[in-house]
Amino acid sequence: MITAIVFVKADVARIPEVAEAIAALDGVSEVYSVTGQVDLIALVRVREHEDIAAVVADRLNKVAGVTETETHIAFRTYSRHDLESAFSIGLD
Repeated sequence: MITAIVFVKADVARIPEVAEAIAALDGVSEVYSVTGQVDLIALVRVREHEDIAAVVADRLNKVAGVTETETHIAFRTYSRHDLESAFSIGLD
């Protein structure tokens, strides 16, 4: 699984609607409203590098109210949080 962290600047008057539209996109697992230089941070999780372009360039950047994005690709995960168990439905 490839993870991309996308910093999103949005029209301030439309941040909630922009966040909801981004969260509804296939490939986007989470969207956070944040303080600082950007308005939203979206986590994109896909299987192939080409899929990042499909999610970010082809769909996320075209959401009405998105004014700018900056995408970072994660190399490694150093979290103790076990994502596999978090998304498990309990079947072995």
